Amino acid sequence: MRLPSWLSQHLAALRALLVLTVVTGLAYPLFLVAVGRLPGLDGKAGGSLVTVDGKRVGSSLIGQSFTDADGNADPRYFQSRPSAAGDGYDPTATSAGNLGPESVVDTLADNPGDASQSLLTQVCARSLAVGKLEGVDGSRPYCTTDGVGAVLAVFHRDGLTGPVTRVVSVNQTGTPFVATYGGVPVEPATIGQDYQALGGVVTPVRGDAPAHPVVPADAVTASASGLDPDISPAYAALQVPRIARERGLTAQQVRELIAGHTDDRALGFLGEPGVNVLELNLALDGNR
Repeated sequence: MRLPSWLSQHLAALRALLVLTVVTGLAYPLFLVAVGRLPGLDGKAGGSLVTVDGKRVGSSLIGQSFTDADGNADPRYFQSRPSAAGDGYDPTATSAGNLGPESVVDTLADNPGDASQSLLTQVCARSLAVGKLEGVDGSRPYCTTDGVGAVLAVFHRDGLTGPVTRVVSVNQTGTPFVATYGGVPVEPATIGQDYQALGGVVTPVRGDAPAHPVVPADAVTASASGLDPDISPAYAALQVPRIARERGLTAQQVRELIAGHTDDRALGFLGEPGVNVLELNLALDGNR
């Protein structure tokens, strides 16, 4: 007996569904699980977790904070780069800050929950904090001495041209970082005012900070994922004096530890060398 064409087509589709379900929904996943259990691969398949005395202390693939009981940077440990993932290094909320180089004007508000910092101010504040922690110059171009973006809204008589008629330090409600600009006194910002909408030309001011800041870029910017476990050798080197002082080690001993936990470029030419912060800190504690 020959089945109707519509029924034979549905039966063929059902058989294909069952076969593909078994192959791609059962056999293939189970095969990958089995491969992940092979010696040498099992640790990586499990998340590259790091254990000390049987206790999980993190993953070599995910960064984490090293802070004291008050949430401040613990001076005994190397510090990681900033994170924009959730409250920091949250693998369930991996993300970047989504702020670009044109993000230079802060949103000022009476309610801290409504305020937000521009990327420039975030970088300035972080650089100042790192400089204070490491005892170095944390200044950067286009940053004020109190760690906000050095940005003015400049008003001209003819809109974009002509003599300057008014100047506002858009990221400061207190004393402006410069007294005058173009011969005009600089005003502090008023909360709630959009000076760009009023016709002000956003003008970052470079200042007299060195062209090459002491604090490296990865110390003040988050990675795209917010989970980067590595820092640059330059940022690690910046932390050597503090670590040596806090640990009672020589600077050379700390540098040797850094060298032992520095990964070269992938395939010898891709990316940049990186220092795994978790593994380096475990080595400081004598656990690696």
